[in-house]
Amino acid sequence: MKKSGKWLLDILLFLASLVFLSPVFIMLINSFKDRAELYENALALPSSFSFEYYISAMEKMNFFTALGNSLYVTVISVIIVIVLASMTAWMLVRTDNKLSKVIFFTFVATMLIPFQTLMMPLMQVMDWIRTNLHIPMLNTHEGLIYMNVGFTSSMAVFLYHGFIKSVPVALEEAATLDGCSKLGVFWRIVFPLLKNISVTIAILNVIALWNDYLLPSLTLSDKGLRTIPLSTFYFFGEFTIVWNQAMAGLTLTIIPVVIFYIFAQKYIIKGIAAGAVK
Repeated sequence: MKKSGKWLLDILLFLASLVFLSPVFIMLINSFKDRAELYENALALPSSFSFEYYISAMEKMNFFTALGNSLYVTVISVIIVIVLASMTAWMLVRTDNKLSKVIFFTFVATMLIPFQTLMMPLMQVMDWIRTNLHIPMLNTHEGLIYMNVGFTSSMAVFLYHGFIKSVPVALEEAATLDGCSKLGVFWRIVFPLLKNISVTIAILNVIALWNDYLLPSLTLSDKGLRTIPLSTFYFFGEFTIVWNQAMAGLTLTIIPVVIFYIFAQKYIIKGIAAGAVK
């Protein structure tokens, strides 16, 4: 009875995986077709596997420039979030008073606010800062990074907060008795123990920031500053859509984040379970 239940579960999981992977399969096979072949049967395999549409897609979307922009924005944003959120969560856990609880629940409450309700006031504030304080918050990668950090820090603080509770205080006290400073205790004792949750936060933020279209579209206007998702917009015109090049461009877009996820996936379940349950 147990074996039949296991087989049934395996079959259901296999069917579910086919459902989730079917859009990727359709995108991949159609990236090799010409327009006539694509419109004839979008589900059929291509007659030949030519990379000409990938080459034309890379030229049209200025792929390597956009790739460099996405890497810069994503990597710097994730590093800053990990550093600031881990230190913030550590201080909130170790400072057990009403103020720290209010600050923590404020972080949690901001996770419930949809970005769409904030995007227009946010752009107005950023424009005011640019006009009156002469700080270029719009149409710069640094301004986008600043906003990315603000929108992704709440989840990171929440996950770190739960994980740090499992770190024994005795380790920090021993390091303090040995003459370690406050920062030394964190970076030498606490932060190395946060490896699993740090990788989990990195994965979640890399996927979110790499695929983000809305905030960069509001912030970046120069073509040379556009990230990968913004560059795919070139394939979707007002009257025509170049579907085969668009499929090739979208395939190129997801490859880096899939590679990153494959190498880091073993930490994600472990990190989320430890951070959310403890």
